[in-house]
Amino acid sequence: VFFHNALPFVGFGFLDNAIMIAAGTQIELSIGVVLGISTMAGKYCQIQNRLFLFSRSSSLAGYVEALASRLGLSIPDLTPKQADMWQTRLSAHLGKAIGVTIGCILGMFPLLFFGDEEEKLEEKN
Repeated sequence: VFFHNALPFVGFGFLDNAIMIAAGTQIELSIGVVLGISTMAGKYCQIQNRLFLFSRSSSLAGYVEALASRLGLSIPDLTPKQADMWQTRLSAHLGKAIGVTIGCILGMFPLLFFGDEEEKLEEKN
């Protein structure tokens, strides 16, 4: 039950964080520079962008779950009584929480590529 819930959330957390970091940083660096807005206004635009992208990446969850089922992740064969046990619910929730945490950590890889651009932008100003 834990792994059945964790694996799709690893994929979802990875996609969610990677898309948000890449798109949010690019919007801040491009629109913020062109419009000459402050860092705080740029962060506000980035937050609005993240809310929009989160709604888009939520629609990717179905694709992640379909990929996980193709990889052989089968649904646990539980009776209705077993599915309603507190241990089963706890395992499912822990799997989701730990899965999305691992996925978000792995999805931070775009940060490895943004260091030079931000330093160059600060030097120009």
